[in-house]
Amino acid sequence: MVTASNLYQKGIYMPKKIAIFPASFDPVTNGHVDLIDRICTLDVFDELIVAIGVNPAKPARFTLEERTQMLEAVIEPYPQATIDGYTGLTVHYAQARGACAIIRGLREISDFEWEFKMARMNQQIAPDIDTLFMMANTQYAHISSTLVIEVVQMAQRRVSEDKLREMVPAVVVKFIKKKFDML
Repeated sequence: MVTASNLYQKGIYMPKKIAIFPASFDPVTNGHVDLIDRICTLDVFDELIVAIGVNPAKPARFTLEERTQMLEAVIEPYPQATIDGYTGLTVHYAQARGACAIIRGLREISDFEWEFKMARMNQQIAPDIDTLFMMANTQYAHISSTLVIEVVQMAQRRVSEDKLREMVPAVVVKFIKKKFDML
């Protein structure tokens, strides 16, 4: 297989293909994990940066450190994946990291309208960075970080661990239980 590192060893320099998968990951869901898995197994990019967006205008339920810890367990099987936090425009972050692509997950058709506008704006700011859309697996299309937290908060401890694990990875269940006093 021809890879950038093989070509580099032969004296042919090929820039590393870096993709950014940005989200708040507040918390990480099984939909996020599915996309990370699919991006990494496509074998299109040399590096995937799982980028935790920090929006000062939107209070996070989990700290950046907690979200990083959740993701560390999730990306362990993928040596090409790394984790980083950032503030500001995603497209500026992608430029700073030398990325060629921003990958966005689409759960439903209503996501597309917003993501399409954002992709066009990013293209205007940085024409050399492409936005790639990946459809959510239908098994996870209804799951969002916000909805998971709403269920946890409104269920008043009546959501079983098994049901939570259908929405989020086991490591995240531990964080949720601790954060929302579900021990």
